[in-house]
Amino acid sequence: MTPSGATLSTHDIVDEAGRRRTFAVISHPDAGKSTLTEALALHAQVLTSAGAVHGKGNRRGVTSDWLEMERTRGISITSATLQFAYGDNVINLLDTPGHADFSEDTYRVLAAVDSAVMLLDAAKGLEPQTLKLFDVCRYRGIPVITFINKWDRPGREALDLCDELTERINLQPMPLTWPVGIAGHFRGVLDARTDEMVRYDRTAGGATVAPEHRMSPDRAEVEEGADWTAAKEEYELLAASGGEFAYDRFLDASATPVLFGSAMLNFGVRHLLDLLVELAPRPTPRTDVNGDTRDLDSPFSAFVFKVQTGMDRAHRDQVAFARVCSGRFERGMTVTNATTGRPFATKYVQQVFGQERSTVEEAYPGDVIGLVNATALRVGDTLHDGKPAVKFPGLPSFAPAHFAVARPKDLSRAKQFRKGVDQLESEGVVQILRSDRRGDATPVFAAVGPMQFEVAAHRLEAEFGTAVSLDRMPYSIVRRLTEPDQRNLIDSSRRGEVLQRGDGALLALFTDQTALGVMRRLHPELAVEPLIAST
Repeated sequence: MTPSGATLSTHDIVDEAGRRRTFAVISHPDAGKSTLTEALALHAQVLTSAGAVHGKGNRRGVTSDWLEMERTRGISITSATLQFAYGDNVINLLDTPGHADFSEDTYRVLAAVDSAVMLLDAAKGLEPQTLKLFDVCRYRGIPVITFINKWDRPGREALDLCDELTERINLQPMPLTWPVGIAGHFRGVLDARTDEMVRYDRTAGGATVAPEHRMSPDRAEVEEGADWTAAKEEYELLAASGGEFAYDRFLDASATPVLFGSAMLNFGVRHLLDLLVELAPRPTPRTDVNGDTRDLDSPFSAFVFKVQTGMDRAHRDQVAFARVCSGRFERGMTVTNATTGRPFATKYVQQVFGQERSTVEEAYPGDVIGLVNATALRVGDTLHDGKPAVKFPGLPSFAPAHFAVARPKDLSRAKQFRKGVDQLESEGVVQILRSDRRGDATPVFAAVGPMQFEVAAHRLEAEFGTAVSLDRMPYSIVRRLTEPDQRNLIDSSRRGEVLQRGDGALLALFTDQTALGVMRRLHPELAVEPLIAST
């Protein structure tokens, strides 16, 4: 990287951006996202040994899962970021929450990346959460590389998994490796570009890099026999039916390169890392709220896609994660928050991976920086240096499907309760709804999934010393009310109520579709509309 304080030309900034590859890993829970994250870091020599979500034997838990609930339940709830050098390139890897209840957080992460790795379980293929996240990638035009994981365990046939990509999501598979041996009897892979076989040696618990051995097709045929022949025939069949690799089809997200391997055993992970360096899109100019593009070599700009508190138990500081969109960032510079117009000093800036941190002196387009003590920043804020000002589009909120009235169990902790609720709202842990009828003392928590309530309650008690009671509400349908004067129509109907979200939006809550239908029949003028991901 360029030493801090050096003067860079616009050409240098564009060159630095061209070295960056910024991507997210998406999948259904338990497909192996966090394990793959650590395996990639292991191959880049960032870690000396990889962890597993459920640490077993001598294998530790994953570094990226830092929240107590993550470690005890073996799931990823928060997002993790990791930057590392690989050859002459800089990899920015964003791990995402795996549980469906935290899909809103994942959506925010996908706004900050240029490509994605879609991780499939060899035994299960496309699962519901994978489908939902792929739809977001398709909506945003994000190119996807598919890694079929857990080939060391019994699973489905490779051709069947590839057919599913075509039939269910209209995504043409373009295999660049093909498994030698059926799922559960993994011998290695056929490298489609060289026709060679790559064989892997197992290591103790898969905690270190698996040694690779390449062999010619003739030798593979002798040593692997029917397994090698079957792999060649299956790959050639798929390639002949439209599966030949084409880079433009990958970029326009109509086709996906496919790799096979095992993140737990570090099989096929280096292939994936090399492919990301070679194929993943570089950062490109972003479009602002006015429809204008912000060139990479324009003055510094970034947008905040994640806010997290409590990652450092000793200080309980707040970290705002921001994706750099243009220019060169230098630690210590004072930038402007476009939302408030106020200056923000960047004295403490870090790279954050779980609870491991390192100070950042500079960053370029594509990088993710963690701004510490960022209590003035919220998700969706734009930061910029100099003039003219720039503001990028905000990040939309998903439609909540679960609602609960929150109260402190100990009324003497009301002040701490209000402070904690404000904190959760700023981070987007849950959406906070309020109304004059209920008052500020009893806010309503609104969540995409019920586990968000558990996280909110856990954090209020652990970080603010406030145990809370959550009384579930009977509502399951939410719509945006666009005419404030119609608020009383709903509130007086006994079929629903209207509450205000922190961003000012009026949300009309109904018990079910029948209640909403009755209101529409009684009041055809009712101005309500669906939210993102609404029922």
